[in-house]
Amino acid sequence: MAAAKASVTTVPLSKLLAELAEKHEMSKKSVGALFDDFVGLTVKNLKKGNKVRITGLGIMQVRSRPARMGRNPATGEPIKIKASKKVAFRVAKDLKEAI
Repeated sequence: MAAAKASVTTVPLSKLLAELAEKHEMSKKSVGALFDDFVGLTVKNLKKGNKVRITGLGIMQVRSRPARMGRNPATGEPIKIKASKKVAFRVAKDLKEAI
């Protein structure tokens, strides 16, 4: 028999922000505001086409997906899928090694 997998716990953002607030002796509200500003600046730079490097975590950048032909899974009919953009994230080497 296969060994039972350990359950994975999802840590919510609110818990992370609370831990940061306690560690740096700041209010949860101010830490939340800083995080919101950080996310806003990240989105702003990605929209401009810039890469966003977060040392120790990784690099985010916008990549273009070309238009392509796909298939409707229900009917098998060929369909054209439009070109689009996606946010790609490349994990930092230090993080990969830490895990």
